[in-house]
Amino acid sequence: MTSTTTQAPQYTAATRPLDIGASAIVVFLCLCWGFNQVMVKFALPDIPPMTQAAIRSIGAAIIIWLYARMRGISLDMRDETLKAGIAAGVLFALEFIFLYRGLLYTTVSRATLFVYTAPFVVVLGSHFLVPGDRFRWTQWLGLAMSFAGVALAFGVPTPAADPNQLLGDMLALLGGIAWGFTTLVVKSTSLARTGPEKTLQYQLVMSAPVLVGAVLLFGERITHMPSVVALASMTYQTVWVVALTFLIWFTMVLRYSAARLSAFTFLTPLFGVLAGYLVMGDPITPAFAGAGALVIGGLILVNRPK
Repeated sequence: MTSTTTQAPQYTAATRPLDIGASAIVVFLCLCWGFNQVMVKFALPDIPPMTQAAIRSIGAAIIIWLYARMRGISLDMRDETLKAGIAAGVLFALEFIFLYRGLLYTTVSRATLFVYTAPFVVVLGSHFLVPGDRFRWTQWLGLAMSFAGVALAFGVPTPAADPNQLLGDMLALLGGIAWGFTTLVVKSTSLARTGPEKTLQYQLVMSAPVLVGAVLLFGERITHMPSVVALASMTYQTVWVVALTFLIWFTMVLRYSAARLSAFTFLTPLFGVLAGYLVMGDPITPAFAGAGALVIGGLILVNRPK
């Protein structure tokens, strides 16, 4: 009589699925990012969008430098991570440039759907670039379900009505691709062997001059002293979102499956809708509950153990 034993799948530290604690942390990050969308709106009357992005990168870079200095963490970029760090920083900047410019030509709902193609970019790229981080068909189904949930919440876009709207859609799509490639660069290059502080600092330091250049190129200006609300918004965005939650995010990217993590970001636009309803009184559709169920159901499929 022989007995057979089923061996548990083996994962490296870089591709292991999320446990309950890690999942809870990522959901909390998505909640913070969803409320960040409201904070950006609060600051817009006083601080243009690209200017907000530039201020965030510069301010957060200073915070991360001070934190690393206090903890004795080296941020020296004169090593094998430099090329990958430059690439990640430029992609990080392009994500915001494409998205913010796209919003000038298309609607927020259309831009949201196009930019949230990013998880598909990460999953597809991970299949080729990150050994052991490949999705099964059921996980692809879960990813599609989560995307369908976002589409239900925001509405399926009809074909572009005019060339300008098509341009806005394409810019938002490019923003999503840049976002996805940023994650892939962090996960599949020499940055995967460095600390999250250095990984984030690369993106902040490299993106800052690109974003400042975009501010000058597109003629954005702060024409008056920002209000207390706008300054509070920028503090939340810079200190809490970029310096803290992004640092936690890149810590998670380095430790867990980037493909599974990216699927969780479908929660962010739903939290954004909820934040708009709670804080600004924006309308919420009856389909929102169904959208949430689709996203959550999709995440369960994506994160089911093999």
